[in-house]
Amino acid sequence: MIPGPEPTPPGAGLRRIGVLGGTFDPPHVGHLVTAVNVAHLLELDVVLMVVANEPWQKVGRRVVSDPEHRLAMVQVAVADVDGVQASDLELRRGGPSYSVDTLAELAEQHPGAELFLIVGADAAAELHTWHRPDDLAGMCELVVVDRPGTGTRLPEGFRGRCVEVPRLEVSSTDLRARIVDGRPLRFLVPDGVISLVHDLGLYRDRR
Repeated sequence: MIPGPEPTPPGAGLRRIGVLGGTFDPPHVGHLVTAVNVAHLLELDVVLMVVANEPWQKVGRRVVSDPEHRLAMVQVAVADVDGVQASDLELRRGGPSYSVDTLAELAEQHPGAELFLIVGADAAAELHTWHRPDDLAGMCELVVVDRPGTGTRLPEGFRGRCVEVPRLEVSSTDLRARIVDGRPLRFLVPDGVISLVHDLGLYRDRR
């Protein structure tokens, strides 16, 4: 298991923790570009790439890889990335993965910490459909990431900010199709993740 950041000692001041959740099936350079740029722009102590145990938005829509395999890929992807960590928090909790539960657990583990929920513009537009959105809004600062010049706005009821980072047109759906078709993954996915995909035989029979 990969631990999150150490709990904040009494009197040690506030920590600034970014939470970038996802299925990460597989993780790719777009995820890493988002994590490191948001960490820099907001001066975060750490960005946790939280691997969903059971991504409720995708259940029944497509086959999702085993959570342990997705966690292993994220671990490899962030191994040499300062300020970014893989988190197995949702795997340890089990069941459907809801951001509101994850933030509540992090708040309990790190009293006084500032929590920043990092989402893309598309996800931000659907936050009203998420589990307990009103509670979620009160637990974090929302960080909406979009490409430069888009002019994205925060969804109603949430506090936070919109940030612009280089947006790479990389999608996990396309990457799975590339694996099926045998097309190159290099420079789209970290080399260690490519090796792990091949070693585990992932995605060969599906898109």
